[in-house]
Amino acid sequence: MRLLLLLWMAGWGWVVRLGGVGLIVLGLVDQSFVPVPGSIDLLTIVLSAHRKEWWWYYAVMATLGSLAGAYLTFRLGHKGGEKTLQKKVPRSEAERVYRTFRKYGFFAIFVPALMPPPVPIVPFVLAAGVLKYSRRKFVLALGSARLIRYGIVAYLGSRYGGGIYKWATHYYQPILIGLVAFGVVAGLVVIWYVKKRKRIRAQRRKEGKSPAKVA
Repeated sequence: MRLLLLLWMAGWGWVVRLGGVGLIVLGLVDQSFVPVPGSIDLLTIVLSAHRKEWWWYYAVMATLGSLAGAYLTFRLGHKGGEKTLQKKVPRSEAERVYRTFRKYGFFAIFVPALMPPPVPIVPFVLAAGVLKYSRRKFVLALGSARLIRYGIVAYLGSRYGGGIYKWATHYYQPILIGLVAFGVVAGLVVIWYVKKRKRIRAQRRKEGKSPAKVA
């Protein structure tokens, strides 16, 4: 845990120094490798507060980073099929995601992408890939939602973020601890839930195969 925290602290300082490019790097990591909810929003606020006149640039870069990372996940679902999604969520949850996506399509991507964390979007991105959803529509749905979201975040950061910037730079270590802790706890909860569901399904299969009792 301590090593993970030190790595995140070093990584955070690095992406901050990269500026707009750091948003693309963070987007790739957050959306396709190691999810850290709220990290892109936080970095967008910090950068926009530091250079107010560039808020629109940071909004665009945050959108591109998030879109690039999500597209990798989309392609993973496209190539890996249903097993890819079922590795992330239980089968019953995967079926719910499929039903939602089949019913709402474009908006099944647009709405979660627009909402702030911890609203999940990865299952819907994977589902879009598994169901061979149009790449053009996927990019339009996620890209437009993210641009609206990060545009608002960046603008508010430029207008009201002076105090936020000072606070974030002064307390970045506790913020990182909180983000890492949240990610670890969320991961453990997901693992526990998946294992619990597997045990329940295994128990039901076992009960279904057992011979009926004679009255």
